Amino acid sequence: MRVTVVWWDLARSHQTVESLEKDLRDGSVEPWREVEGLRLKLWIADRERGRWGAVMWWDPDVPADRPLPPNRAAELIGYAPDHRASFDVAAVAEGIDSLGLAFSAGSSTSARAGERR
Repeated sequence: MRVTVVWWDLARSHQTVESLEKDLRDGSVEPWREVEGLRLKLWIADRERGRWGAVMWWDPDVPADRPLPPNRAAELIGYAPDHRASFDVAAVAEGIDSLGLAFSAGSSTSARAGERR
């Protein structure tokens, strides 16, 4: 299996972590549910440093030319990711218990503090 990690520095964009989270709630997650060979996609945010990105976990035998939904983040942010890297998956441990901050009732810093372990 492979993992791809991408992220943007939002300093050059008019988008914010909050505006990109709103886009997720408005439906940009849905097209990714149907992507062949995609095991998991996580949208990631660094509010303190103004960064946005994604982690995608792929089956090992997925063709490189597979069709993908439009890159909504790149469309909104206005440029390609600042960083992109792919890695082999060495091991996996599961322990997920929520959908993430974009879908929580309050995505403020105080709400996040209670979720940390």
